[in-house]
Amino acid sequence: MPGGDPADNLVRAVAALAALPGIVVGAVSSVYRTEPQGYRDQPWFANQVARLECGPGVTPEGLLDDLLAVERAMGRRRAYSPEDGPGGVEGAPDASLRYAPRTIDIDLLLFGDAVRDTPRLTLPHPRMRERAFVLVPLHEIAPELAFPDGQSLIHALKSLTFTLHEGCIGQ
Repeated sequence: MPGGDPADNLVRAVAALAALPGIVVGAVSSVYRTEPQGYRDQPWFANQVARLECGPGVTPEGLLDDLLAVERAMGRRRAYSPEDGPGGVEGAPDASLRYAPRTIDIDLLLFGDAVRDTPRLTLPHPRMRERAFVLVPLHEIAPELAFPDGQSLIHALKSLTFTLHEGCIGQ
């Protein structure tokens, strides 16, 4: 597995996020082990969600730059440019293998009620409502959350088919 133990990488990532200027790390979910998506012949992933409280000078685009810098500092190498959109695999010649193991993958899911739809950044994250590995930990730290379009997190979560057993999510 690239870059060591996934759960340790999550601890390191949260610490790096806490060190960013204008950022305070709020609630952090438990670590959930997640069945791989797409490319399934690999170990299960470790997933976690953190709430970041952003100061007045922090923009969604600036935060995205900071998240990508944390990934790079932790050894993540993307096989594409961030302007190409989400996904990519460390060192892969084919970015279609977006679900292969990587050192760390930090996604910007929401930024308050901000909505963006640019080649570089889509908010809310375009696939978050399809992913139990995002919604389950998000529900742990923000059960009353509503998306910018008004849909409740609990409604999105109930629309998915998945299993949850002892911190492991299968979908």
